[in-house]
Amino acid sequence: MRFFTCLTGDHNLWLVGLAAALCLIGSIITFRLFRRLRAAEKGARPAWTFMGAIATGATIWCTHFVAMIAYEPGTAIRYEPMLTGLSLGVAMLGSGLALWVASRAMRGAAELGGVLFGLTVTAMHYTGMAGFATDAVIHWSTAYVGASVAGAVVFGGLAFHLARRPGKLGPVVLMVLGIVALHFTGMAAMTVIPLAPLTDASVGDSANVALAFAVAAVGLMILGAGVATYVLDLQFRIQAKARLEHLLEGSVDGMVVAQDGVVLSANAAFADLVGVDHGALVGEPLSRWIADAAHLRTGALTQSRIAGPAGAEIPVEIAVRRDGGHAVESDIMIYAVRDLRTRLAQERRIAHLARNDSLTGLPNRSSFLEWLTRQTADPVPSGKVALLAMDMDRFKEVNDVHGHAAGDQLLIQVAERMRATLRPGEFVARLGGDEFVAVVPVQHREDALDLAERLRDAVTAPVVLDHAEVSCGLSVGIAVWPDDADNASALINDADLAMYRAKASLSVDICFYEEEMDEAVRVRRRMAQQMREALDQGQFSLNWQIQAAVDTGAVTGYEVLLRWIQPDGTFVSPADFIPLAEENGLILPIGEWVLRTACAEAAAWPVPHKIAVNLSPVQLGHVDLPRLVHQVLIETGLSPSRLELEITETAMITDMERTTHVLRQLKLLGVSIAMDDFGTGYSSLSTLRAFPFDKIKLDRSFMSELDGGPESAAIIRAVLALGESLHIPVLAEGVETLDQLSFLRDQGCDEVQGYLLGRPQKTAEAEVQPAARVLWNPDRVTAAA
Repeated sequence: MRFFTCLTGDHNLWLVGLAAALCLIGSIITFRLFRRLRAAEKGARPAWTFMGAIATGATIWCTHFVAMIAYEPGTAIRYEPMLTGLSLGVAMLGSGLALWVASRAMRGAAELGGVLFGLTVTAMHYTGMAGFATDAVIHWSTAYVGASVAGAVVFGGLAFHLARRPGKLGPVVLMVLGIVALHFTGMAAMTVIPLAPLTDASVGDSANVALAFAVAAVGLMILGAGVATYVLDLQFRIQAKARLEHLLEGSVDGMVVAQDGVVLSANAAFADLVGVDHGALVGEPLSRWIADAAHLRTGALTQSRIAGPAGAEIPVEIAVRRDGGHAVESDIMIYAVRDLRTRLAQERRIAHLARNDSLTGLPNRSSFLEWLTRQTADPVPSGKVALLAMDMDRFKEVNDVHGHAAGDQLLIQVAERMRATLRPGEFVARLGGDEFVAVVPVQHREDALDLAERLRDAVTAPVVLDHAEVSCGLSVGIAVWPDDADNASALINDADLAMYRAKASLSVDICFYEEEMDEAVRVRRRMAQQMREALDQGQFSLNWQIQAAVDTGAVTGYEVLLRWIQPDGTFVSPADFIPLAEENGLILPIGEWVLRTACAEAAAWPVPHKIAVNLSPVQLGHVDLPRLVHQVLIETGLSPSRLELEITETAMITDMERTTHVLRQLKLLGVSIAMDDFGTGYSSLSTLRAFPFDKIKLDRSFMSELDGGPESAAIIRAVLALGESLHIPVLAEGVETLDQLSFLRDQGCDEVQGYLLGRPQKTAEAEVQPAARVLWNPDRVTAAA
């Protein structure tokens, strides 16, 4: 009752209302500044602490001073200026300290700050009361003083405790209650006994009211400065938030801004990712979608899972950044959430493509080698592993007739059939094109036939394409580890050899590897490899065989002959390696080397004899041959009239139109064209009619059979007559005896070439051998003998 009596009887209620209004406004501003202080960056915290100290101190002091002016003890009252000013300083300094402590990230910091705030209100009040001067006797109640201090401390602690929570009204009410309780309980603790009566109360009341409003105006100006600062900062923060939201919405990744684990803002990408309406995200705990959000490491990329629509887990990559970089409990955290479903799907697809064929889905070469290596490295229960090398027959016909799209459809269906025929432990893969392999553990060699026959039946069954029904065969070669090879590489080679034997056979399509039968293929492969090395290491060389006129014996030119002598001195016959070079395409670089080297050597001769260079059908079919010949002639400086290119009838027949076009281009360069091995082809006369050759070379087989009967002599006479009729010189190859040379001279042959004139040499001979010169110089017969 003393508290209420003091409030209603001893105070001017209008001024009390003014004090209460100041206290309410100041409390609202105080806690707004306090929340801004807690969220401020480290560098801005002193400024916000200062503003909070000014606003809070002004709130406490103005409330106290206006309430003191409202106090009417019935005697004149004066206020000591020094102590009154000191009370304002105590209010501001204490408030600043309380706000700074309460904003720390320590446990219980808010409550400690509230206690300091209550003590600050107490110190300010009783410092101000010490400056209270009047002509009266003052008695103090210790109980009321203690109650005022307890009320200020309790309400202050509760106010700052609630200030760290989302609510806004509770802290303001508690702060007002703390200040009011302190002041009016403290005033109730004081009993004033006047010593002299108040003479003119009306004048005192008017002065007090004027003073109260002046104090309130000053207080409001101080609070207004705090409000203006807060408003300007709030406007800046709103603009920054708008920019942040613009940046968030511009990101393709999900972006979330959270404070104290609560979502402040999120973009549409994150809302779509979690399947929640964009507006429903704000204010919700982030842990609802990111369970481990509180444990994510700042500045690091973390792969995690978030809760998606209907409880589905979505793999994501989360990057966390602390806004402002200050370490307080109310940090604003920015989460960048990237959906990994597409990337993981692509990674799975890439991993699948790395190990599987992109067209058929079967394992590819890499998977096959890994599987075979594992099978042959680790002991298997059966002790043997069979490797099946398979190649489809007539597949090229499907591509040529129906197109490559149809060929792809065929491969897809064949692969599905192969996969369907497999049993546990069996493996099939596609190496490329129409080549397949299979691996199966076996107990005996013959056990592999079961898988081979099943795969053959799957492949050879008719396949219905879009517009046709096609059927292909299957050639299978089987090699068994460790019977046929002791390592995976040799096993693959053996199965491949057996497959080529099956492909070449007309009666069987499944062949086991047999070392004796497959040795020829192995030798050819080894020779092909050695040929590549010979070209790189310069093991090839050129020999020159002389050509002479029949009537005079004068040297007319030289034919270039390719020789291959291996480092161990072994001579490899051109009849062995030239066909192999044509098969694997090495004839192109070898032929270019022969042409370039021969032209370079001939260009350095003192006598400008003609040189003859053989062209392979493979070279002749190459569209760049005229350009190559022209380039070589320019580089070596050899006159085009000295170069004679020899071709066979077989090369002409393969593609008459294209070959004729290429030969005409060569003729335009000034190069001579000779038909080699004339008489051994299929359509010699039609070939001569198709292109105007500069020379005909009669095949050496006619010379070797000249003594065997009249047929060869008759054919030679016919060829020579044909050449004379067409005005094409004829050169006879393989002349080895004087009788052959004499016969040719009698029949009007133009030129000859053979061992009788001279064997091939590394350098061009100046003249023919003595054994042949006796025909043109009878006086030297005895010497030659």
